[in-house]
Amino acid sequence: MIDELIKMKESRNKQPLANQVGTKAERKLRAQRNVTRTVWLGLGMMGLIGWSVTIPTLLGAAVGLWLDKHYPMSFSWTLTMLLLGLFVGCINAWHWVTKEHHKMQQEQEENSE
Repeated sequence: MIDELIKMKESRNKQPLANQVGTKAERKLRAQRNVTRTVWLGLGMMGLIGWSVTIPTLLGAAVGLWLDKHYPMSFSWTLTMLLLGLFVGCINAWHWVTKEHHKMQQEQEENSE
C-alpha cells in the first residue's frame, strides 16, 4: 500500500506543470461551487435533526395522554408513547445524519479525483 502511494506521488511529480495547474484550478472551481456548506447550513441541519426528534416525541406524549384519558390501564400510556416517539425520532435523526454523511463522503471522493 505504501509502495502504491509512493508511485502515485512520483507520477504526480512527473506530470507537466500545466497539468498540475489545471488540476488545482479544477479543484478550486469545484470548491467555489460548493460554498453552500456554511456554518448556517450546519446550524440549520442541527435544528432539523433536533425537530426530527422533538416532533415524534411530543406527538407520542400527546397520543399517550389521550389514551390514558380514554383507555386507562395499569401502566402509563403517556410514558409508553413518549418513549416510542423518542425512539422513532432517534431513528429519523439517524437517517438524516447518515444521508448527509454519505453525501459529504461522495463530494470528498469527487474532489480528490
